Amino acid sequence: MSKRFEDQVAIVTGGADGLGFALARRLASEGAFVAVFDFAGEKLQGAQKVLGSAGASFKVDVTDPVAVRAALKDLVAQSGRVDILVNCAGITGRTGIKSHEVTLDDFDRVMNVNVRGSFIMFQAAIGHMLARHYGRVLHIASISGKEGNAGMLAYSASKAAVVAMAKAQGKEYAETGVTVNALAPAVIRTAMVEALPEVQVKYMTEKIPMKRCGTLDEFAAMAAFIVSPENSFTTGFTFDLTGGRATY
Repeated sequence: MSKRFEDQVAIVTGGADGLGFALARRLASEGAFVAVFDFAGEKLQGAQKVLGSAGASFKVDVTDPVAVRAALKDLVAQSGRVDILVNCAGITGRTGIKSHEVTLDDFDRVMNVNVRGSFIMFQAAIGHMLARHYGRVLHIASISGKEGNAGMLAYSASKAAVVAMAKAQGKEYAETGVTVNALAPAVIRTAMVEALPEVQVKYMTEKIPMKRCGTLDEFAAMAAFIVSPENSFTTGFTFDLTGGRATY
C-alpha cells in the first residue's frame, strides 16, 4: 500500500472502534502516525495494541475543552505537528421514537457529543494547521443530516449541524491550505448500528438503492482520500457514501 501519509500526524476521535478505528488503521497502514482520541478505556487499549508504534491513544472526552487542549498539547509535544483531524466520535441517542417523545436530556447529550465535540476538537487543532499552511479536517456526518431519519430526531439534527459546520469552515479557511469537508454515510455495519432496533436498521437500509449496508473498508477508503494531499481542490463539501440514496 502507498505511503501517501508518511510523516503526517492524524487525530481520529472515536477511533477506538467502529468507523474511527477502521480509518485509524487505514491511515496508519499508509504511513501516518495516528492519535486516537476516545473515552472508551478498554477499547482504547485494544486499539493501541493494534496500532503499536504507528499510533498513540488518549482517553479524552471530546465535549471537555480543557481535556481536549491538554491531550493536543501532549500530542504535539510528542509528534511536533497535526496534519489531519477526523471527527468521528458520535452517538445516536434514543431511536425509534417520534419527536414529542424525545427527552431534552437525550437531545442535549447527542448534540453535545456530535456537534459541540466536533467544534471543540476543531478549535483545538486548527491553529497547528494554520501555522504550517496545511491541514485536512473531516467531520463525519450522516445521510440523516441531509434527509432526516424518522425516529432519529436528535441524531438527524446533530448531523445536519455537522454538515453546516463543514460548509462554513470550508469557506472560512479556503485560502489557508486547510480543507474542511464532511462525509455522509448511510448505514455502515458497526457496533453502534448493531445496537439500534432492527426495525430502525431495516428502515434505513431499505432506502438504499443498492439494498445493502456499506462496509468499514468502503468507509475507510473514501475518508482516507478526503484527508489526503490528493484532495486539494475540494472544501466545504459533503461527500456521499450512501449506495445511491443521496445523489445531490
